[in-house]
Amino acid sequence: MIILGIVLIHELGHFMMATAFSWRIRGIMLWVFGGVMDTDEHGTRPLHEEVLVTIAGPLQHLLIYMLLFFLSGSHLLSSSLVEMAFFYNTVILLFNLVPIWPLDGGKLLFLIFSKLFPYRKAYHSILLFSLCLNILFIILLLLAVPFTLSAFVLFSFLAVENRKNWKERFYVFMRFLLRRYNGTTNIKRVHPIEVSCHSVLMDVFNRFQRDKKHTIYVTFPGNTRQSIDEMDCLHSYFHGRHYNKSLGEIVHYVS
Repeated sequence: MIILGIVLIHELGHFMMATAFSWRIRGIMLWVFGGVMDTDEHGTRPLHEEVLVTIAGPLQHLLIYMLLFFLSGSHLLSSSLVEMAFFYNTVILLFNLVPIWPLDGGKLLFLIFSKLFPYRKAYHSILLFSLCLNILFIILLLLAVPFTLSAFVLFSFLAVENRKNWKERFYVFMRFLLRRYNGTTNIKRVHPIEVSCHSVLMDVFNRFQRDKKHTIYVTFPGNTRQSIDEMDCLHSYFHGRHYNKSLGEIVHYVS
């Protein structure tokens, strides 16, 4: 009950911050070893919103520490229960900050990657990094440190989740592109992209970054360039279904 109570307060932190930003939330799922706020908004909202929603969970542990400090000076709970709550609050906080997707630490690392790299590369990088770190922790549990079944189950579960996310990575990227196509993403500045006239649309989309609008400059033989807006590219892909046409053909088609 102590563990579930701490996990619930943690997830309520995410929930309250997400509600303040009007996120679409399906619900909160709780397990004995953790919980998750079920939402499709990750990767589709402004970067600062996702940072605040992510850190809102770990911040709840500070409130729990304050509550436990108050209870330790009273006689409402036994000292053994308070000490146990202190221990589990610390363990859950530190575990959630491990940089493995989809823990809060992994989500924060993904947001850092999203600031530095295109969205698709950032998402692939965090999944691969998380899977490698999971395998490393499992090996350490089996060979180098005292084995605990609970830790083995936790990291095995995270490894399975990473593998599942990796198999679904294309659909996550399509959701990211569709939100841009529907005009529901946050744009802060313009970032140009230069590509060859022989490139296809997916080559352009792979370089799309969060919170940035892209003007695509297509280079033709003779170093002549022609620009095309990202919305024209998205429209050609989702509406025109020009999956394999070159950018050179699409520029002439649009113009």
